[in-house]
Amino acid sequence: MEQGIQLSDLAHLAPELTLVISAVIISLIDLLMPRHRSRTVIGWLTIAGLLAAAAFIGMRLNLEEPIELLHHSYRVDHFGDLVKLVLLGSTALIVLMSIGGIKQKEIPHVGEYYYFYLPAVLGGMIMVSSGDLITLFVGLELLSITSYIMVAMKKKDSRSNEGAFKYVVLGGVSSAMILYGMSFLYGMSGSTNLAEINAQLSLYSGSFGALIYVAFFLLLAGFGFKIAAAPFHTWAPDVYQGAPTPVTAFLAVVSKAAGLALMFRVFYMVFFQVNAGPNLPIDADVYMSLSVLAAISMIAGHFMALKQKNMKRLLAYSGIANAGYLLVPIAAKISLIHTSNFSEFIYYMVAYALMNIGAFALLFTIEATSGSSEIKGFAGLYYRAPWTAVAMVLIILSLAGIPVTAGFFGKLFILLGALEMKLYWLAIIMILTSVVSYYYYFGVIRQMFMRSGEEPEKLKTTIPQQITLWVCAGLGIVLGFFPGLLLNYVESVFRLGKDLFIY
Repeated sequence: MEQGIQLSDLAHLAPELTLVISAVIISLIDLLMPRHRSRTVIGWLTIAGLLAAAAFIGMRLNLEEPIELLHHSYRVDHFGDLVKLVLLGSTALIVLMSIGGIKQKEIPHVGEYYYFYLPAVLGGMIMVSSGDLITLFVGLELLSITSYIMVAMKKKDSRSNEGAFKYVVLGGVSSAMILYGMSFLYGMSGSTNLAEINAQLSLYSGSFGALIYVAFFLLLAGFGFKIAAAPFHTWAPDVYQGAPTPVTAFLAVVSKAAGLALMFRVFYMVFFQVNAGPNLPIDADVYMSLSVLAAISMIAGHFMALKQKNMKRLLAYSGIANAGYLLVPIAAKISLIHTSNFSEFIYYMVAYALMNIGAFALLFTIEATSGSSEIKGFAGLYYRAPWTAVAMVLIILSLAGIPVTAGFFGKLFILLGALEMKLYWLAIIMILTSVVSYYYYFGVIRQMFMRSGEEPEKLKTTIPQQITLWVCAGLGIVLGFFPGLLLNYVESVFRLGKDLFIY
């Protein structure tokens, strides 16, 4: 009989345990600190915990074989580890931008604000390493519930309360849909293990053809909400606008990245090569549905962003469109002629994280200066803080996909992958929607350089915010000039047969 988790297995869970221990210790420190003391030290300790977890992951990237724990319900493999590094690095940058910028009059419990990032990112890490529906759902809900609380941390702000309420209600509906879809998979296969579900569906797909479609579309709708993909995106603009700006950045980057990685693993492990005969090509329909979802997200996100005057709402719709771009490597089915889906996915995920965290870091500064997140707050920025404006230009060029930036090469690699799989219509939509995005992205640049601001004083910024902004802008340019640094590394580490397909 297979035993549960052993003491020797705890070494493989060092990153996750580091986050748990850090959260407990930091919460105790916060509890024992005098109320009048600054909570900045809590922020730095949170970053230390995140970096320590990332270091443990870095030390095991040379593993030859994946590690499976708890009867294959939790996997330690390069798929999960590479995504976890993105999640941890992004969260560390988001906490860094918060230090010195979070005011107690807006968020009464500043200490809680910092260390709540630890269980939130832990939920994302559990999601991407799950080999079982139960483990998957535990991670998903840990991330979701913690995010609900973080969105509502501006207790005296009615907009924050409204956004949190919408997020909780619609998040509960999406979780119910995911559970309902999982119940169909369990009923058809008699197992919650992803690999076993695939084996059973492949054997009995002729008998369960219609139910497999029902399970898939329920999961697609639930996951579509979690990543804010159109038409499941309606919550995003209000929640993004109401939440504290660093929390908005967390939802836009970390929560979305974890959800997309989860979709990558689930839809390939459960539905890949499942067919119920020539009249029910389930496998082909699954990836066509993902392609349609990607196309709708790109079109809806970019066109709805055109009329936005609020920067948070603009970035929300931009995130919806970028969810579409990130769905393309999942939709472009892995085949003998196209096996680089995951490296394309990771490259653009890193580029997307840098672009958005940098943009939100500057927006956080603009809010402190003008008291508003409207785009007009960027007016005349070049004349008040020229180097900060230059950094923002670099980030916007990457968001728009202008050569030579990380955003450009990220979209290019995804586009070439779609063309390899003869998804010509999807590639055309990618190109056309990217062109549409130039209008509103360059509108921000026009504000910074060609408009006079109403605020005569200098920008109210902090050193951590400036560091975050320049790290994101600088790394975006480095990855643009040397895209092979990341792409070749991912391709050298990731092994399709061991890290994704575990049959």
